[in-house]
Amino acid sequence: MSADHNAIGAFLDAQAAEAGAARNTLLAYGRDLRDLSDWLGARALSLAGLTREQVEDYLSHCDAQGLSRATRARRLSAIRQFTRFALEEGWREDDPAIRIAGPGRAKRIPRTLDRAEIQALLDAAPGIGRGRIDRTRNMCLIELLYATGMRVTELVSLPVAGCRGDPAVLVIRGKGGKDRMVPLGQAARTALRDWLEIRDNAPQGSPLYRLLAGRGARWLFPAPGAAGHFAPAGPDGGGGGHRSRARDAARDPPRLRHPPAGRRRRPAQHPDAAGPCRSGHDGNLYSCAEPSHARSGSEPPPSGARRVA
Repeated sequence: MSADHNAIGAFLDAQAAEAGAARNTLLAYGRDLRDLSDWLGARALSLAGLTREQVEDYLSHCDAQGLSRATRARRLSAIRQFTRFALEEGWREDDPAIRIAGPGRAKRIPRTLDRAEIQALLDAAPGIGRGRIDRTRNMCLIELLYATGMRVTELVSLPVAGCRGDPAVLVIRGKGGKDRMVPLGQAARTALRDWLEIRDNAPQGSPLYRLLAGRGARWLFPAPGAAGHFAPAGPDGGGGGHRSRARDAARDPPRLRHPPAGRRRRPAQHPDAAGPCRSGHDGNLYSCAEPSHARSGSEPPPSGARRVA
């Protein structure tokens, strides 16, 4: 292994042990720093002798490759973290990246699902999956994602121990190893109970039973693989897809095969309300998303479906 790779490894170890960096953060740092190391190596240079001019030339190279502003900003951030670490460890006497201005990030309004797309997604949710186990699990995934606004990485890596006992809130470990509490509405709690009942009574010898006998035992949503749970891309291996899935569901519900995954989507307020959660609820923003027939006195939606508006 080269000296550059040794230095990168030591930096990543320190980030994990001292800064509590998340796994995805460490993977991104490693990829970005190895790309820089490869670029330097092609020019007979190394990280040990990195200069400000070389960092600027590398960023210009990334720009010429057509990399987005966000990617270039992330790579500069990784370089800054590394050069600061090298200075603190006494590997060098200066920090060549400290005064380099980044490209910044393009300002944009976050994309969200509209009411019809949310309704189509919830209506289609009970039928997503090849069998009862898949459908119940996928319904739980969708309800928890909709109710809490968790990142998908947080959702798929929920420990099962924190989900037992019909909890009104979940403790989520997010970026930087920080914990936060997110409340659950009644629909999410019902979906969670239904999934736990199936999960805890998996037939002996079934695929789910085998997952629970291995690394998947710790997780709410066990899956094959080294981690024992789904990868953040989701059960279907896809990235973000809420909008297209909701549209597919509106046109043809059976086409929706897997729960949404990828970019986080959380309604800022209950779709029926003109503002944040109104009186008559418990004051919990996330528990406001209850069936509208409960308030209006109209006929309830079909079994397994919920009304958004």
